[in-house]
Amino acid sequence: MSKVRREHGAGGELMESLIKEELLPNLTMRGEGSVTLDDLDDGATFPSVDGEMVMTTDAHIVDPPFFPGGNVGKLAAAGTANDLAVMGAKPVAFACSIVVREGFPIDDLKRVYRSIDGVLSELGAHLITGDTKVGNTGDVDIVVTMTGVGEIVELVRDCGLRPGDKIVITGTVGDHGMAILAAQQGLDTDLESDVAPVWEAVNAALEVGGVTSMKDPTRGGLAGALNEMAEKSGVRIVIEEERIPIREEVRVLSEMLGVNPLEVANEGKVVMGVRPDMVDDVLDAIRSTEVGKNAEVIGVVEEGTPRVEMETEVGGRRIVEKPVGDPVPRVC
Repeated sequence: MSKVRREHGAGGELMESLIKEELLPNLTMRGEGSVTLDDLDDGATFPSVDGEMVMTTDAHIVDPPFFPGGNVGKLAAAGTANDLAVMGAKPVAFACSIVVREGFPIDDLKRVYRSIDGVLSELGAHLITGDTKVGNTGDVDIVVTMTGVGEIVELVRDCGLRPGDKIVITGTVGDHGMAILAAQQGLDTDLESDVAPVWEAVNAALEVGGVTSMKDPTRGGLAGALNEMAEKSGVRIVIEEERIPIREEVRVLSEMLGVNPLEVANEGKVVMGVRPDMVDDVLDAIRSTEVGKNAEVIGVVEEGTPRVEMETEVGGRRIVEKPVGDPVPRVC
């Protein structure tokens, strides 16, 4: 391909190939920490006077920018914080760059900033620098880019799965993507995005111990996150369809619109690998938090060809493919 397509930013195979094959070869300075840009993790580490810290950055374009359960500001702050959290880093400081179209209501811009402040206040973190630009009127109202720095509590990678580990999801799947899709389609539903910071649940799990790998299933959804973890860890993941928590509203809407809820973005969930001897204690700890009250064990890690398989409700097994892209455009 000679031109960028929307799918190149959707978190699936096309985005991965664009980064690995077209973009990374143009960069020679790719980090000096124990986790670098080459690892394509949720963030990377860098040396500081007190040891390594984690840094991540993400740009957010959401249509519509205000949606049931949140807005682009809350999404940007929580999403960036969650990329730090799944590497075992407590979010401490953020930078924010906003590009807004000319004519965007100032009251709406203030709502975006208040939402950012609400997430950071919950985390005890600070916004310490930023930038604001105004662009020409177009099909994008506002783009929010957040950069976050986190203090490592326990460095966790998305490549640490081992045979025997249990797979834990901290809550219901598909809420954010399907809430956005419903809003885009003008459908009247009670469904809200799950957008929220996950540090409380992650920290609770780390305090118990036994967490071997983590990832937040955003673009590409649970299917994309599990496939990436399996490939990087060199293992097979087997999940049980009947144990995956999915809200009835999500199930009905996904069937009506022909969308797989396992492939749409989540913005307040974590998928973890946990040692089998620790999983019950970890699950109890996660469930004691508000964001993790619906956590479930949904599968197990096995030796074998790196891929994801699902034991279906009717008794068979099928391969869960990595999505080419997120089926919901401009979801995060």
